[in-house]
Amino acid sequence: MASQDVVRRSAADVEDDNELAISARETETETSVDEKTQKARRSKLKRVASVDMFRGLTVALMVLVDGAGGEWPLIGHAPWYGCNLADFVMPFFLFIVGIAIPLSLKRIPHQGKAVRRVVLRTIKLFFWGFLLQGGYSHAPDELSYGVDMKHIRWCGILQRIALAYLVVAFLEILTKEADLEDKSSAGFFVYRKYYRQWIVAACILIIYMSLLYGIYVPDWEFRVQYDNSPSYGKVFKVTCGTRGKLNQPCNAVGYIDRKILGINHMYKHPAWHRSKACTEVSPYEGPFKADAPAWCLAPFEPEGILSSVSAILSTIIGVHYGHVLVHLKEHRDRLKHWLSMGVALLILGFVLHFSHAIPLNKQLYTFSYVCVTAGAAALVFSLFYFLVDIVGIRSIFLPLEWIGMNAMLVYVMAAEGIFEGFLNGWYYRSTNNTLVYWVKKHVFVKVWHSQRVGVLLYVLFAQILFWGIVAGILHRVGIYWKL
Repeated sequence: MASQDVVRRSAADVEDDNELAISARETETETSVDEKTQKARRSKLKRVASVDMFRGLTVALMVLVDGAGGEWPLIGHAPWYGCNLADFVMPFFLFIVGIAIPLSLKRIPHQGKAVRRVVLRTIKLFFWGFLLQGGYSHAPDELSYGVDMKHIRWCGILQRIALAYLVVAFLEILTKEADLEDKSSAGFFVYRKYYRQWIVAACILIIYMSLLYGIYVPDWEFRVQYDNSPSYGKVFKVTCGTRGKLNQPCNAVGYIDRKILGINHMYKHPAWHRSKACTEVSPYEGPFKADAPAWCLAPFEPEGILSSVSAILSTIIGVHYGHVLVHLKEHRDRLKHWLSMGVALLILGFVLHFSHAIPLNKQLYTFSYVCVTAGAAALVFSLFYFLVDIVGIRSIFLPLEWIGMNAMLVYVMAAEGIFEGFLNGWYYRSTNNTLVYWVKKHVFVKVWHSQRVGVLLYVLFAQILFWGIVAGILHRVGIYWKL
């Protein structure tokens, strides 16, 4: 496996092999051989560094929220409604995967070859998703591995990315046509050229909304599976008998997952455990109230089936931004297009949320959540593009760029805790006395006399910055983890 996934190559070759670490280039104009053509050919070799930097920022955010979210509620996921920093990570991933799709597939004119490439990468993403988030890996906290197949988790972050990538990449392949007349100065040229993709996006939204508000959710039961819970093994009944509800126990997203995936194969520590209805210390994790409703103990899949259908929309929006990068040649035209769409998405999402029409909810991946997070991704990406690719301010963002070039490596080693798990395997007298524990306690927490500040600084420097430097070294010698 290692020989297939880790290779040594020049930086210019990374974009041809890794959807998660693609290094985009400018495209060549289709005009006569004149000064414009020569200029376009020279610009072909220029890397769009903001693509790598945005991807690196997304991976860094995931490391941050996984490591410090428990101490800082605003960094962690919102318990149910609302949108905290952690709730932007998944849409940002899907957005940048979408941007990469047209940049990659435009260099594969043969449809069959493109399909094989997409299918192979999808299989690899699913494999790593099952391995890392299916329950097999217990890193970094437990020095064990293995999962009972009766309780394996089928869904997860990489699985959702794989699904969105598969659907949108196929859509890109099937709707790819010979270039129309390039009217890049026309504001809606890119929309018109790829109108079929927006029709598919509208169909996805209609299907999602119809199921979310139309499915009848009956009463349901579950058995408590937490070993340390006083209610372990007890069976509880949740009363619903309704449709169109978006609350924790009676929404259609959870109902579909319970029916198709099975309740034993869903995530057992959902963010709703930190809801006010469940614990006195909300939004922190804490003991359940004595009178907490039964559903507080139930599992819920935040990367479930219906919510993943809605998540495809984030990738389609990202593909549109990739199309703009391919077809519009001027910086001003690109930024104008990106910013106008990003602002429009933000306004639409906030109007839906604050009018109480469709609330922001990451667990359900509501349409308002799609709009707000895609709009935020658009503005952040545009800011990177302006600062880095136009103004030329690049040095201070280099760690993010390096992480973006080796995104899969940093995700596995840092965000999924595999490297920390390896270090924790070397302990002195007690499994709690490890190098990771010592550094966190003595170098960060004790120095700052604060658990919260110490943990935050540990994640920023000992994880994010450390892996940024490691990724930079690997980039310098031309080693990347490809899928």
